[in-house]
Amino acid sequence: MDEALKETEEGVTIQLAVTPNAKRMELVGYNEWRRAIEVRVSSPPKGGKANAELIEFLRGLFGRPVEIVRGERSTSKTVLVRGLSKVEALEILRNVSKQK
Repeated sequence: MDEALKETEEGVTIQLAVTPNAKRMELVGYNEWRRAIEVRVSSPPKGGKANAELIEFLRGLFGRPVEIVRGERSTSKTVLVRGLSKVEALEILRNVSKQK
């Protein structure tokens, strides 16, 4: 999971593999092949609905501002979580994965 996160001056960037049109919104876990955190969103990828749902989910999860910095029209995305360290982000992601 560590490989999907990178600390920057602004916060932490996270590589995501996003699946739209899922039955429910959920964090699936770490995809070793893609070196990304897998996330499923229930919204369709039309009109920015899936991206908006993803941003809201991550904002709620991390409690910090989140923005897509790469891959707005792709299922492979990079998001920036502002004001969060890599260690803090990993702890949150691991806690969510354990709850499953």
